[in-house]
Amino acid sequence: MNPIYIEDSLALLRAMIRIPSLSREEKDVADMVEQKLTSWGYQTYRESNNVWIRSSRWNEELPTILLNSHVDTVRPAKAWSHDPFGATEADGKLIGLGSNDAGASVVALLCAFRHLDQKPQPYNLIFCASAEEEISGLNGVASVLQHFGKLSLAVVGEPTGMQMAVAEKGLIVLDCEAKGKLGHAARNEGENAIYKALADISTLMELSLPKKSEKLGPVKITVTQIEAGNQHNVVPDSCRFVADVRTNECYSNEEVYQIIAKSIESEVKPRSFRLNSSGIPLDHPLVQRGISLGLAPYGSPTTSDQAVIPCTSIKIGPGESARSHTADEYIFLDEIRKGVEIYVKLLDQLVL
Repeated sequence: MNPIYIEDSLALLRAMIRIPSLSREEKDVADMVEQKLTSWGYQTYRESNNVWIRSSRWNEELPTILLNSHVDTVRPAKAWSHDPFGATEADGKLIGLGSNDAGASVVALLCAFRHLDQKPQPYNLIFCASAEEEISGLNGVASVLQHFGKLSLAVVGEPTGMQMAVAEKGLIVLDCEAKGKLGHAARNEGENAIYKALADISTLMELSLPKKSEKLGPVKITVTQIEAGNQHNVVPDSCRFVADVRTNECYSNEEVYQIIAKSIESEVKPRSFRLNSSGIPLDHPLVQRGISLGLAPYGSPTTSDQAVIPCTSIKIGPGESARSHTADEYIFLDEIRKGVEIYVKLLDQLVL
């Protein structure tokens, strides 16, 4: 392991944290990453705020592995006691917005790419630092996949404690509306849309889809927003609510939507079907190598760029999911070093 590559990666993460890179506002950090890659001698490719490089020994006859993680962040919570863009270091950890989710994965994957690219591998490599992951945006990694050619495998960097997420739940966001009739609250008039919505929400709370996944468990439906009424004395004729639905691999997103729409009276409109469940077979060579290294396979309840990458994929990265989107988010520097080591052990001379 080249220690210079490790130090380069740690310095890059510090620089990334110091540049605000909220979703759709990643230009400055993408500029910096692109400049750094160029200074290291790589030919860079870019579209919007997505930056990628290819292995130096590219061979069209070989399969291609994508190493992908994202440079965008959520907005900092109000409870930060440190400067979210300060890249503060204390007790072996680096504190800053995006340090854990997912800057550590970006720089660890890039460092692994540089190590693996020093010698011939039985595959091509693409490293991509992508945008808009936190909002599942249309200008993220999905928008540049056509430039990568056929992919045989993707390694998606997210904070998993360097354990292997071999499956990941999909996501559907449903906008629902219960409709009633306006009336005066003091008289027995109208049809209260709130009561209709409550009946549908109660149905969703009890709704259990029969197919359960060994890796991911059941489909999970959670109502997360509700809105109705504008006057205390008027029975509302509309009540809108939002359902967050996490799907397993037993159903397509379209199938789950149809089941829900037929189960309640409210109108149900899906925002998108594009974030389906994803994963990798347990007998895949990468997973088997990971198990031999003592890594534990598990099913992830959260959604990442895996959902839009149309090939076999695994999610693994330094850091812990519980730190993501929290005040004083941090990563231990040793987690990054360990992450690079594991990435290299997983991928070096891997035969697909």
